[in-house]
Amino acid sequence: MIRLLKLENHLGTTTITGEYFAGLVGNVVSDCYGVIGIAASTPVQGIKRFLSGKSTPDQGVRIKTIGDKLVIDIHIVVLYGINVSAIVKSIINKVRYAVSQAVGMQVAKINVYVDGMAAE
Repeated sequence: MIRLLKLENHLGTTTITGEYFAGLVGNVVSDCYGVIGIAASTPVQGIKRFLSGKSTPDQGVRIKTIGDKLVIDIHIVVLYGINVSAIVKSIINKVRYAVSQAVGMQVAKINVYVDGMAAE
């Protein structure tokens, strides 16, 4: 997970934390139709969720940089009976748009992992 990301332009330098990106992506994914929840992607996130009793916005989201582009990994739980391919395409489009609108960065790749299915 990226810690700090510095964006430089003619106006100056902006520093953005990895937690901000993860929270942004987590909120976008949570609002997508067919997504029941976001699964913990690392043991640390699983332990944080267990100890606090609730999920955090950055849970299930990992963000890395390759050059000046982002690679985003998302772990989700989907609603049983819904077209998984359609959900994943929707998530990829919405996340790519939200990140480009929020900070103007290019997203090189978005990996969506379906870790489970559940009924409502």
